[in-house]
Amino acid sequence: MPPANGDNGDAGEMEGELNQWKYRAPYKVHENDKNFSVRYEGSCHCGKVKYQLSRDKPLDAKFCHCTTCQKIHGAPFQWAAIFHKEDINFTHGHHDLGWYDSSEKTCIHKLPCKSEEDRKNFEPTCHMFYNRRVIDIPDGKPKWTGLNEKSELIEGSPPELKKRKRAENEET
Repeated sequence: MPPANGDNGDAGEMEGELNQWKYRAPYKVHENDKNFSVRYEGSCHCGKVKYQLSRDKPLDAKFCHCTTCQKIHGAPFQWAAIFHKEDINFTHGHHDLGWYDSSEKTCIHKLPCKSEEDRKNFEPTCHMFYNRRVIDIPDGKPKWTGLNEKSELIEGSPPELKKRKRAENEET
């Protein structure tokens, strides 16, 4: 078992309530699991954390413009690919991951980096929190004020989506 490092609020202990996430999806290792078919392999930038993905395409992919993503990534937006927890298999380094929760400014369990392979399969479907953007992105994708489908479409969104959303709102 890898040594605990205290980065997760674990006080350097591997066992205990704060470390149970290490043994559940998506962080458990799918060793010799014939039902886990590797489609992609990836790693963090330094290579310490390595993982595999079994899904050809993410459930969804989005550009997020919220201020938290801007700060965490040091960029005007973040590109997020969404997978089921069972679609990922960490093969190296995941028990040494450190976490950061920006909303609470704490090092309690949070998700790791995501794959950038096969860019076509990871094409984002929309922009979220676009009203907080730093730059305009005229790409024809829907632009939402918050979470997609649960907020308002704003300027730059495809006209047909704005009409559909307006019609849905009038029905309710």
